[in-house]
Amino acid sequence: MNLLIACVCISEILSVAAIMFFPALLPSFQAEWGLTNTQAGWISGIYFGGYAATVPILVSLTDRVDPRKIYLLSAGLGAVSMIGFGLLAQGIWTATVFRLLAGISFSGTYMPGVKALSDRISGAKQSRAISFYTASIGIGTASSVFLAGSLTRYFGWRWAAILMGLGPIAGVVLFALAVRPNTPQTPDQAARASFLDFRPALQNRSAIGYMLGYAAHCWELFGFRSWMVAFMFFSLSLQPQINFKMSPQSLVTLILLAGVPASILGNEGALHWGRRRFITICMLISGLIGCVIGFAGGLIFIMVAGLCFAYWIAIMTDSGSLTAGLVFAAKTEETGRTMALYSFVGLSMGFLAPLAVGAVLDIAGSGTVGWGVAFATLGLVAMSGAVWLKLFRGNNEE
Repeated sequence: MNLLIACVCISEILSVAAIMFFPALLPSFQAEWGLTNTQAGWISGIYFGGYAATVPILVSLTDRVDPRKIYLLSAGLGAVSMIGFGLLAQGIWTATVFRLLAGISFSGTYMPGVKALSDRISGAKQSRAISFYTASIGIGTASSVFLAGSLTRYFGWRWAAILMGLGPIAGVVLFALAVRPNTPQTPDQAARASFLDFRPALQNRSAIGYMLGYAAHCWELFGFRSWMVAFMFFSLSLQPQINFKMSPQSLVTLILLAGVPASILGNEGALHWGRRRFITICMLISGLIGCVIGFAGGLIFIMVAGLCFAYWIAIMTDSGSLTAGLVFAAKTEETGRTMALYSFVGLSMGFLAPLAVGAVLDIAGSGTVGWGVAFATLGLVAMSGAVWLKLFRGNNEE
């Protein structure tokens, strides 16, 4: 059982090679292609737009089809998107196409991977397995930033994209070997009629609370993560006399990796102190940091890096708890559709948030005030998640 969890987590780490490729190199692409902040935010966000557009179908299918099949095909698409980006991307529209395909790939691996685990693991181990799996996305994200920066430094960004396309291929092989196919089941007439019928999920008050909380969480998470490297470059530009030996990409890699244990330990804290209570506290703390961090860009760079570290830890502490709570709240026969709606709502915010940050920077300027206002919009929305969790809860939830 532990081997299964480990293999599925490693497969997902390999399969999300594309997730931070563009944001990690965003300042370079802006200079090479002459992109505005809004255009750069569009390319960053369209990844999650592709996710949101297809996740209702792909994840709902996991109630009818073995999620293993969906996962393998989607991870293969991830390899195509990365190699295609390296070979053919020339500017905003070609980049948009390949980032869109990469987002579709993510929609067919992330939640179907959760479903594959929940189908094969039950009892007390299920929540921890989902927490570890969710945290593995953090490792994949950090690896994506690091590899994008390191490989580009030696081979250029085109070859970096092509080489990173090998990750999803390896993920396909590992997942195929580790996850045995489920016995095919023919859905009955009621199950066929319920495909893409999200009304039962919308009647689940507890699940709705986690969906809206996840939306606020994703707005903050993806908005900050997509622009973190660029914010680091901005802060360093204000202090040209500082000879900081670590590249912003390497520093962001370390920050993102710190989110992995934060997510795992956060789920343990939620189990101990009460899931909704714990998530609410985390959202309020991260939201407050978000409201001030952008205005601190002119501080000594090591202080800016420390604030980014603290902000990311605060964001990630409730990440696994939200997903585990949703799975627990969903009815067994509706898990796939409930997860599909949860993903759609959350990752729609993942599409809009990077675009919104870029638009604010274009309107307010790319100075300290502009960054402050842009990140404050992330923090304010994040704090609203605490309100949704309070308003929508089951009768027996703390």
